[in-house]
Amino acid sequence: MNTTIILAHPWHGSYNKAIVDTIIKTLEDKKESYQIIDLNKDNFNPVLTQNELALYSKGEHLDPLVSKYQKILLDTKRLVIIFPIWWGSTPAVLKGFFDKVLLKGFAYHYIDNKMVGMLKNIEKCFVITTSETPNEYLKNYFGNIIENQVIKFTLDMIGVQNSMWINKDLVVGGGVKSRHEFLDKITQLF
Repeated sequence: MNTTIILAHPWHGSYNKAIVDTIIKTLEDKKESYQIIDLNKDNFNPVLTQNELALYSKGEHLDPLVSKYQKILLDTKRLVIIFPIWWGSTPAVLKGFFDKVLLKGFAYHYIDNKMVGMLKNIEKCFVITTSETPNEYLKNYFGNIIENQVIKFTLDMIGVQNSMWINKDLVVGGGVKSRHEFLDKITQLF
């Protein structure tokens, strides 16, 4: 299965990078193919400029990375999106990725004024996040933003129907043992 891993964290010493490394090792041990989109390492600019906005409604773009990322997504069967939850949401670089890459005519189109997802080639998606905020608070008190915004309103809308959100809460406060246990859990998913 061709797996694409999207990393949206600027520091390669982060726990998010440790999650990426764990997944890569697991895939390599199984001799499964994968590719990585490292948004920060690629210097992806998440800002939608005025000139890009003029092309947006036509499903066009100016950024050459957008073409590269779209090609990768078309070749993806399993998608893994890894990011820290900052201020209750995705990092700006990931939001910009959604805005600039998931364009009309590529990720979706309209039939009878209804949005229809086009990335049905992506059979499975894991949204793996880290937070210091406990899971209970993220889900029950802060609007379950990742499930609602990332999975239901983004991934579902572009045709990715089989998505799962996994969060490592208390990423610092929970201690080293809980971080190791989470990496073991991630290994079992792949």
